[in-house]
Amino acid sequence: MTRRDFLGGAAAMATAGCVSSGSLVKNVAGSASLEATKKWFKEAQFGMMAHWGLYTLLGGEWNGRPGRHAYGEWIQWGEKIPMKDYGALAKAFNPIMFNPKDWMKRARDAGMKYFVFTSKHHDGFAMYRSRVSKYNVVDATPFKRDIVEELAEACRDTGLKFGLYYSQDLDWSEPDGGGKKNEAGQRNWGKADWRNTWDWPADRDYDFSRYFESKCKGQVEEILTQYGDLCLIWFDVPSTITFNQCKELEAMVRKYQPGCLINGRLGYGLGDYTTPGDNCIADKTDAGRLYETVGTMNHSWGYRPTDVKYRSVEEIKAIKAKCASIGSNYMLNIGPDPLGRIPAGGIKILNGLKG
Repeated sequence: MTRRDFLGGAAAMATAGCVSSGSLVKNVAGSASLEATKKWFKEAQFGMMAHWGLYTLLGGEWNGRPGRHAYGEWIQWGEKIPMKDYGALAKAFNPIMFNPKDWMKRARDAGMKYFVFTSKHHDGFAMYRSRVSKYNVVDATPFKRDIVEELAEACRDTGLKFGLYYSQDLDWSEPDGGGKKNEAGQRNWGKADWRNTWDWPADRDYDFSRYFESKCKGQVEEILTQYGDLCLIWFDVPSTITFNQCKELEAMVRKYQPGCLINGRLGYGLGDYTTPGDNCIADKTDAGRLYETVGTMNHSWGYRPTDVKYRSVEEIKAIKAKCASIGSNYMLNIGPDPLGRIPAGGIKILNGLKG
């Protein structure tokens, strides 16, 4: 049976009063779109990720000493930086050398097929113009440009698929941001309380649902509706979020971007593909599932200039080959610097992957 025959049969059933023809055809089309993206994703094999935000300005250092957390993007939590100080970084964020098309050309020339960007990381700062929160790159910085919009356009111009990362649980700019194991028993990714407990005490009046309703849902809707087709949405660190809240986000993706994949870090086993831990390759894979290994070029995901021990091109090629051999994609991360440049170590790797 062809897809045309199937759609015709579905429409006939609807006409007979079985179901609404509009909703059924829409669901069938959405399902076909998602299956097409799954097929593309499996064939794509190689992608790029970029962690870029206010944390980039600090480069992993605070008050004259290296941050205790190895990841540069975790410095606000690691050093317990008050929001009044961390938020003030927005006034200095002005990456005048940001050239999104250069990023995408380098990714494309290195053999990458898609690009995923941190629209909002755990610090709560949006790298696009958000109507939900003024704590964003357009309204709060002298740069005044929608970075996500420019990256989406650069991807379209260079032939790469575009995806967005969104931290749906942790948000250190919000008193009700997540990071605490919830009552339903959702696994917390770590033993610590990952909320902002230095600005707002741990025993405060706390309700994650207030953050979820007032910020998370609205911003997820924004990134799903403002930047054209997304190949995937990359959620992260499910800790406090409930199963029903995860299902709400899943339904939102299906509504606005029916062909958009959801990664497995949404929570509770939901999602269209499995992502093992950072820099981890799945021990074994199921032929019926999709997988993606995410890895760094050095150690930190966000820019940290003292983190100079980059992987060799040969090592990255070996990881990529290993992933391909077990049917997993490989997404390699870069951490651009405060001016918007890919660090020299990253450029060396991308150049080495050409051809």
